[in-house]
Amino acid sequence: MASPKSTLNQFFLLVSAFAVIEIAMAGDPDILTDFVVPANLTSVDGNFFTFTGLRVLVGGQTPPGFKIFKASMAEFPALNGQSVSYAALQFPAGTTNPPHTHPRASELLFVVDGTLEVGLIDTTNKLYTQTLQTGDMFVFPKGLVHFQYNADPKKSVLAISAFGSSSAGTVSVPSTVFATGIDDNILALSFKSDVATIQKIKAGLAPKP
Repeated sequence: MASPKSTLNQFFLLVSAFAVIEIAMAGDPDILTDFVVPANLTSVDGNFFTFTGLRVLVGGQTPPGFKIFKASMAEFPALNGQSVSYAALQFPAGTTNPPHTHPRASELLFVVDGTLEVGLIDTTNKLYTQTLQTGDMFVFPKGLVHFQYNADPKKSVLAISAFGSSSAGTVSVPSTVFATGIDDNILALSFKSDVATIQKIKAGLAPKP
């Protein structure tokens, strides 16, 4: 049985490999310098190129609901102009990452631990699904609606996603449709439903106080 240190080393080797792949496939505009220094910095050192926000995953507790830890340009300014970013996704038993899109990048997902149901819908409305095992990868093409679901009633899942953009963006389908103020009558007509049903859906998506 592999030691925790050995498993952790293998995990970070895989993360490094993803970075090489994503840089090669990246789609952000090229920059004319080696890297971009924020205006509020006069000098940089090794700390500028270091991100420690994923340390919480090492030996951390499983959260009560789906949780995502981002390492994008917003959290890690050194990524500006580098056309790469990451996200760590934790799925407690029975949780989902609802249908969403990334308008500025494709996503390369790697299952670190557990079994994960994934799916995407192309522009012809064809659904593609797969059950990913530990060590499997799946690509979500740029801009297409996709989702992930941990169907296991007992075991949690950890996955890592790499993006070909330093700021991939996320558009959540449920939140975008039902929680942005679109008129109830328009939604009722669009979904061939009624206003009362639409209002119940909106109430379920309202932020908890």
